[in-house]
Amino acid sequence: MKSIEAEVAIVGAGFAGLAAARELTAKGVSALVLEARDRVGGRVLNEDLGGGQAIEVGGQWVGPGQDRILALADAVGVGTYPTYGAESLHVRYRNGERSTDNAGLPDDNPDVLSEFATALATLEAMAQTIEVERAWEANHADEWDSQTVQTWIDANLSTEGAKLIMGTIVQGVYAVEPRDISLLYMLTYAKAANSFANLIGTEGGAQQDRFDGGSQLVAQRVAEQLGDRIIFDAPLRGVVQTGDGIVLKADGVELHAKRAIIAIPPTLAARVDYDPILPARRDQLMQRMPMGSVIKVNAVYDEPFWRQEGLSGRAISDEGPIRTVFDNTPKSGSPGILIGFIEGKEARDLSGVTEVERREAALGSLARYFGDQAARPVRYIEKDWTTEAYSRGCYGAFMAPGTLTQYGSALREPCGRIHWAGTETATAFAGYMDGAVRSGERAAAEMLELL
Repeated sequence: MKSIEAEVAIVGAGFAGLAAARELTAKGVSALVLEARDRVGGRVLNEDLGGGQAIEVGGQWVGPGQDRILALADAVGVGTYPTYGAESLHVRYRNGERSTDNAGLPDDNPDVLSEFATALATLEAMAQTIEVERAWEANHADEWDSQTVQTWIDANLSTEGAKLIMGTIVQGVYAVEPRDISLLYMLTYAKAANSFANLIGTEGGAQQDRFDGGSQLVAQRVAEQLGDRIIFDAPLRGVVQTGDGIVLKADGVELHAKRAIIAIPPTLAARVDYDPILPARRDQLMQRMPMGSVIKVNAVYDEPFWRQEGLSGRAISDEGPIRTVFDNTPKSGSPGILIGFIEGKEARDLSGVTEVERREAALGSLARYFGDQAARPVRYIEKDWTTEAYSRGCYGAFMAPGTLTQYGSALREPCGRIHWAGTETATAFAGYMDGAVRSGERAAAEMLELL
């Protein structure tokens, strides 16, 4: 086994690990990154379309306030462009009927929309009382963390349409069912993104812009700067803390350092052997942060034919498996691409069938929204993140009731010489690429203060 040394060892070459390494090396600190895969980006991944174009099969959107990922992209020469469709009509599919409008909500009944607006305002007010850094200390933390989002929906909404809209939001943002996730965690996540409106919005929201060349291009450019400081195909197996240092044992390499930043999802960090064992609260936290479930589908066409019909390429539906669709066409305007999301229970169910069956189900959804032409793409690209060994799901980890109040204080708390990063640890834009960058920069700052 090869033995190497650095002042700081970093685990994971997603945006969190890359940001930490970039900050530390800029300050003259020697840092090495262990990456399990043969690539950088983590849950961010491009697919080559040929002709110098790429599309995203992982994380892709950025929006107002996400200053750290935008600054990083700017530093490596990657620009943004708007998500298509601001001035076009969106498709709604409800109770077996297709319609179009500018709203982009799965129901247009005035009573439903009124109840939903009231509920969203109530949730917004609740979220604004939370300090993300200490969410477990919120005035109503115990009450909110003792129930699921579904419990709150059932107690506060009476119309099926409003319940549908809330359920669609939970699936679309967290890739889980409302019955799976703690109300407190949902509120904290929304506060970290500034508001629910920001979470679910396109124009003026978190889905406003895309990176020209795909989001992984940003990670690849940072990796080029770091050069051989990234060691690939080196999944972490064990961590040994000693009186004067730390040893990270990965496949084929043993990295000796003064301190370490572990910047991988909690569920993956839980699979590592720690000596000495981690504090109980941290260990049990990692046992209680499963990942969401999502399959991302890109259907590629010669041209974005829906644009000629005045459509945005966006659709929202009460019927799966794809319930949310966006226009994912590159900045050049060709080829045309529709991107659809299969989330939560439906993702888990379809993960167990054949690719042919998944494709048939996915294209059936697109055909309902955009006509028969949508069922005949020239290329079909899917990414089942639940089967990724070094992600175990997407978009991020979530917490069931009882987790945040009992174990949340361990999320960012160092354990001896181990410091934690990753988008789940971010106090702003957790779950997003921006949150990942912020967490890496925060962990690097902790290192600089201690070294």
